[in-house]
Amino acid sequence: MSLSQAQKKAFRSIGHHLNPVVTVSENGVSENLLAELSRALNDHELIKVKLALPERDDRAAMLNELIADSNAELVQTIGKMALLYRRNPKVNPKLSNITRFENHHGRH
Repeated sequence: MSLSQAQKKAFRSIGHHLNPVVTVSENGVSENLLAELSRALNDHELIKVKLALPERDDRAAMLNELIADSNAELVQTIGKMALLYRRNPKVNPKLSNITRFENHHGRH
């Protein structure tokens, strides 16, 4: 499943207001990190991940590993932040960032 440009634009607008819920450090990808990433994606569908690695190439490799392991889709990366999306058909509307901010579209 690939996201359309319109979906990515809407998700970027929502993601701008989110705080990172998962931080990846130089310790790499662990079972606990993947479990937390999966839980966050199940609950919120759209999440921001902080990649606390100094080298750009290391961040890109880590991000590719996270995307592959979590079956998420990359919406956007800016610096050390990445916006990931994974659809959950049984999501709780009160937790889903997509549902909570669907009418937001960047307006305050």
